[in-house]
Amino acid sequence: MSKGLLNALNISHHSTEWVFRNFSFLLFLGFLALVYIANAHFAEKRVREIQALQKKIKELKWEYTSIKSETMYKSIQSQIDESLEPVGLNLANKGPKVIEVK
Repeated sequence: MSKGLLNALNISHHSTEWVFRNFSFLLFLGFLALVYIANAHFAEKRVREIQALQKKIKELKWEYTSIKSETMYKSIQSQIDESLEPVGLNLANKGPKVIEVK
């Protein structure tokens, strides 16, 4: 009886028969696994690119703020006067002229 049971549970015969019957389905599952792995790699690559761009944007914002504050400081009247002194130009500190219409 044990010999008949071993023949009935012949794993190699049943498994090879099952594999050949479902070969196209197994290929499909393998293809899905490859697509899943490729998708994970592409997603990780995109995440790294996004993080690099966010870092670059942050640096550019700091540079913009720095340049903007420097420009605002240099556009003050006293700073303009100081920058023109070495050239020999002196702006009169009379203030703005008022034009009256009669």
